[in-house]
Amino acid sequence: MQRATKKDRPGGLSYLAIVFVMASKVRKAVFPAAGLGTRFLPATKAQPKEMLPLVDKPLIQYGVEEALHSGIQNIIIVTGRGKSAIEDHFDVSFELENMLESRGKKDLLSIVRNVSDMINVSYTRQKEALGLGHAVLRASELVGDEPFAVVLSDDVIEAETPCLRQLLDVYEFFCSPVVAVMEVPADKISSYGAIDAEPISHNGTKDRVYRIRDLVEKPKPSEAPSNLAIIGRYVLIPEIFQSLIAIEPGSGSEIQLTDALRHLLRTRPIYAYRFEGTRYDAGDKLGFLKATVEFALRRHDLGGPFREYLKSLQL
Repeated sequence: MQRATKKDRPGGLSYLAIVFVMASKVRKAVFPAAGLGTRFLPATKAQPKEMLPLVDKPLIQYGVEEALHSGIQNIIIVTGRGKSAIEDHFDVSFELENMLESRGKKDLLSIVRNVSDMINVSYTRQKEALGLGHAVLRASELVGDEPFAVVLSDDVIEAETPCLRQLLDVYEFFCSPVVAVMEVPADKISSYGAIDAEPISHNGTKDRVYRIRDLVEKPKPSEAPSNLAIIGRYVLIPEIFQSLIAIEPGSGSEIQLTDALRHLLRTRPIYAYRFEGTRYDAGDKLGFLKATVEFALRRHDLGGPFREYLKSLQL
């Protein structure tokens, strides 16, 4: 619940009013997963990039578990040609479960069943890879007229409080769209959407929540409004779909979600949150390798032996 104070009414008369606004609960998360994964060819020629494993769990499952731990159980995955492995992963595998049960491998059986039982999942197709904004627009009928989250599984975020939960807390306070941001080196900003924003006080801090003044997709370093880059977590409102329809193709001749947010900013406030946690760009080969090493080191069953192995290397 948010308490807002109004001091000025049209005509110049002053008054004081307390307005209570209740944010609608976010029940659904959209996972765009129709990209071609060209940065990981040839591994992604016949396998979805989202199914590449960090240790023993596919990338997309990390994002799905983050949504689940943030209080969202309804998942919408936007797929494309050659992505059936994603659907198979979250479906029941009768043959595998029967085999594991018959052989008494209860621990593995529990792992397999947990994957298919953890969420309610729906799918929609993006026939052409026309950009992130286009992928989000393809989910409009399944989302309906309610707020929703967007999670990019390329961005794996390790945090004590899930990154998406952090954004939802900000959304519930301001009743407005929220995007996750982080500081990046100036020479890297051209790979991201960047924001022009002013910090505002929230929950006793003045350096994590920002009110956005403008957004730009993949700016040149010399033209970037800041080094605050948009990372793959969003909490959006259904009005974003009208903005996605209204805008023209932008960077890369694609429908950019950043451009749609800029369009929406004309009529609605939008906030950014500099999240707490560590983000791994698992859509990049080096980022993927870093994530693999660090996630393996955190594992209670692998961390010790793997650490000793790394120490033995002549680096």
